[in-house]
Amino acid sequence: MGWSSWNHYGARITEADVRATADALVSSGLSKLGYTFVNIDGHWQGNRDANGAIQPNPATFGDMKQLGDYIHSKGLKYGIYSGPGPVSCGGNTTSYGHEDQDAATFASWGVDYLKYDLCSFRILMKQAEDKGGHPASTKLMIDAYKKMELALEKTHRPIYYALCQYGMDYVWTWAPDVRGTMWRTTMDIKDNWDSMTSIGFAQAGLSSFAGPGHYNDPDSLEIGNGHMTADEYRTQMSLWSIMAAPLILGNDITKMNQETLEIVGNPEVIAIDQDPLVKAGDRVWQQGPLQIWARPLKEGEMAICLFNAANGVTTMHFNLHDMHWSGPAKVRDVWAHKDLPSIQDSFSAEVPRHGVVMVVLHR
Repeated sequence: MGWSSWNHYGARITEADVRATADALVSSGLSKLGYTFVNIDGHWQGNRDANGAIQPNPATFGDMKQLGDYIHSKGLKYGIYSGPGPVSCGGNTTSYGHEDQDAATFASWGVDYLKYDLCSFRILMKQAEDKGGHPASTKLMIDAYKKMELALEKTHRPIYYALCQYGMDYVWTWAPDVRGTMWRTTMDIKDNWDSMTSIGFAQAGLSSFAGPGHYNDPDSLEIGNGHMTADEYRTQMSLWSIMAAPLILGNDITKMNQETLEIVGNPEVIAIDQDPLVKAGDRVWQQGPLQIWARPLKEGEMAICLFNAANGVTTMHFNLHDMHWSGPAKVRDVWAHKDLPSIQDSFSAEVPRHGVVMVVLHR
């Protein structure tokens, strides 16, 4: 859990923005809820010095170790961005040919998280595919991610390793072999309903690949960036939590309104996402724009989401038998923060347009 600079700041990110965000994560109370990573997602890079050591962009960033020390002084963790290709997606310096050197540099700065973005490495993959077919291209990519993993391991510093290659070549099947902590399963998300739902609901069927220490990553949260409704943002928060996805905020924390804070800071929904059983949920039913997802939780509890992608309020229901739940159940509505009447056989609720009802069943 944490924050990433890209969705709101993009290429405009500065050290001052990062420091202000660290301050806001603490002052808002979000850090106490688990949002602890402060991730600089690209455009921090400058050139390399005479010894080949990567330097920050002097126009926007200063001493990167001092920045890391500041983040750590707040009780937070420090994330940074690079990639295996010759340049980043934005044309900045990356780690191609300098993997060991950059890993050592990042560790010396106190980095706790590395996002490693494929970007221009796809040019090299295309060349390999032209010569040896798709298997050669895939092997080249996996070897590149393995190379950085080995470089990180040499530093003897625990650094979360976030693979970003957009879900190519069934990344969820091989990312754990290169010790990926998390792996992007999709292209970049946008702050609109179609993008969020096409990415989120496409995660159906991937639950078995997530587990303790390794997670499917459908990209950052767009909540608070202003182009979706509160119901639509609650849908994203619920969907990401039911699938045990990383909760990485992508908004301007320093100007967050109360509505946004209540959505991303809902402790009951966060508890579902962070459930210690770490068993991801999945879709169990769909009919047109209506979907039901379920996730087993600790101590025999179960989280269930009723998603309504239709353009109007819809009554939805489920039977306990279909959820593989035996006997009666107590019901907790985690968005309304209230207990509902116990149920014997089935549950029904009105679900708002582009909205969700999220409940936890318990004995």
